[in-house]
Amino acid sequence: MFFAILLTSCLLFNCVSANKINYFQIEDNSKLTETIVNYEPKLQINDILTINVSAIDKESAIPFNLVESQNIGNQIPLPYIVNVDGEINFPVLGKIKVTQLTTKELTDSLTQRLLPYLKKPIVNIRITNFKITVLGEVKNPGSYGVLNERISIIEALGLAGDLTIYGDRKNIVLIREYNGKRTSEIIDLTNKALFDSPYFYLSQNDALYVASNKTKVNSSGVGPNTSVILSSISILTTIIAILVR
Repeated sequence: MFFAILLTSCLLFNCVSANKINYFQIEDNSKLTETIVNYEPKLQINDILTINVSAIDKESAIPFNLVESQNIGNQIPLPYIVNVDGEINFPVLGKIKVTQLTTKELTDSLTQRLLPYLKKPIVNIRITNFKITVLGEVKNPGSYGVLNERISIIEALGLAGDLTIYGDRKNIVLIREYNGKRTSEIIDLTNKALFDSPYFYLSQNDALYVASNKTKVNSSGVGPNTSVILSSISILTTIIAILVR
């Protein structure tokens, strides 16, 4: 009877081992020591940038800032949108190719271009529409803005409240659009190799989808046939009980 009940439970709830649940598994209790790479995302088409230029002489820097004048003394900074050609139209300097560059690389490039016009120019750049989306078997699916322009898969899942009990830890789909191409990659959270993956850090507009595990898939199919399954289990249990007497 005990074994019948155990068999029934496993059939209904899909007994799983810890290696399908625990994250970042390390064999033989060895320690994880890796060099952290200072990841920076590349600028993409449709990115929205805020660029502020300042210098020792504040007045001389005014022509290099894109602003909307509401009235005297009240100016609102305007954003730069990276067009389909990967360019922004910068005041005085004209069109500048920005895709394939990080914000630091673009900062350095603009600083050099401004040297003939300004003394000790200071350039600050920020991606204002940096966001990621997390869907599927997580507690709080949705889109999340990222202020510091750097977020890992672990942090993204943390923002979404972590996986539910029905999330497949070995089947996280990362969807990325870059240079006019859409790619997908399967992420395994149970494997410590994730830390060496080029997909460990996310880019702007990345989407993560957490697939459902077998327990969720099987339970969704049980509903209409519950009575039949329970009847079969009851008959099986009775037969086993008679045989073991």
